[in-house]
Order: sequence, then C-alpha cells, then structure tokens
Amino acid sequence: MTDESMASRRRQMRPLFCALLLALASGCALTPPEEEVSDPLEPINRVIDSFNDKVDRALIKPAARGYRKVVPGPLRNRVGNFFSNLEEPLTVTNDILQGKFRQGAEDGMRFVFNSSFGLLGLFDVATSFGLPKHQEDFGQTFARWGFGEGWYLVLPFLGPSNVRDGIGLFGDYALDPVARHDEMRERNGLAALRLVDDRSRLLAASKIRDTGALDRYLFTREAYRQLRWNRIHDGNPPPPEFDDEE
Repeated sequence: MTDESMASRRRQMRPLFCALLLALASGCALTPPEEEVSDPLEPINRVIDSFNDKVDRALIKPAARGYRKVVPGPLRNRVGNFFSNLEEPLTVTNDILQGKFRQGAEDGMRFVFNSSFGLLGLFDVATSFGLPKHQEDFGQTFARWGFGEGWYLVLPFLGPSNVRDGIGLFGDYALDPVARHDEMRERNGLAALRLVDDRSRLLAASKIRDTGALDRYLFTREAYRQLRWNRIHDGNPPPPEFDDEE
C-alpha cells in the first residue's frame, strides 16, 4: 500500500473516529441501573428485538437444544473452556487499559497455563493454580474511564447493548481470534460452534424471561444493565443511592 493510499484511508477514517468520540462524550457519566434508562429508540429497538427473537426461536434455540441433547456435558465443558481461553488476550488488554496490572499479569499467566498444560484451553487448569477467570472488554474499559452508557440499543443478531458497549465491540472484534481467522470455512465453523455453545448455556435464563416476564423487552433491558453494572464493578457494585424522600 502506497503512502498516498494510506493517507487517504486515514482521512476517510477521521469522520468515523470523530463520530465515535462524540457518541462516547454524549454520555460521560456512569448511570447506575436503578436510575432511569435513556431509551429514545425504543420503538426501533422493539422491532429489532422482535426480529432477533424470531431468528432465535427458528434457528439458534433449536440448534442449542439439539447440541445440548446430543453432546455430553464433559465435552460441552471442553468446548466452553476452549472458547473462554481465546478471550484471555482481550481480557489482559483491558486489564492493562484499566490499570489492573496485577490482574493483567495473573490473567496472562492463566492464558499461558491453560494454553499449554490445559491443551489449548480445553481444560481449565489455571483455576486450580489460584488464577480465577475474569471478564473484561472495551465497553467495561470505557466505563472505567468514566464514559456513560448512552442510549440503550438492540443490535441485529447481537442483542442488547448501548452506545458505549456498541463502540467497544469494534475493539473486541479486533482482538477476537475467531473473527480474525483467515480461512473462511474454519472461521465460520468456529463462530457457529461458539454461538450454539453460548446459547445452550442460556437456555434456562431465557426460559425464565419468556415465562415470567410481563414485558420481555423491558426485562431484557434491565437485566442487561444490571449485568453490565455488576461487571464494570468486578462483581462488587456500590450500593444504590436514594434521596431521603424516596
């Protein structure tokens, strides 16, 4: 690639970077889940949520049920461990960006142990060595830097999100070894297996939502906000603050 073409590409990317920064800056305050959500796109979000639900019921959920029925539990655990291990470089990167240097070192050692002694991550040997699993992504990093969640979003095929976490997906994608794998057939096969395996682990949770929620959209939205708030604070969120009148 010539210097001129590289310069042209950088110029083309500047508006995107500016838009991303403006979107982040629009929500520069962490909003606890007990505060009112910003959801001005609710009518559109509900349409996308309905579309995602139809795709899930028609394709993904049946595949997950069949996978759970056919594949033995120990083998499903190996598959889950393998994909969990692939997430460790993303976690280590965000550990460092959040200033969690000790946790970053431990997660780096976890990746080394499981990739070697754990046979490419099929076995989680690191936990027995005192190196527990952590989950960090760019959405959490932006939150730790002080950026608010912004508008609530429902993304096609991906589900619940918000402006901050949606922008963070670009960084998550860049460090996803499955998404960046060169061979298309292998990449698509791994992505499909990961999707079905992940969905099989959420069958019980989705059953609770589908049978117990008066409004599944609102239930999913608030559950997502609670989950992200909990992860941003490493499982120990601050207690909710209420006015004296409340």
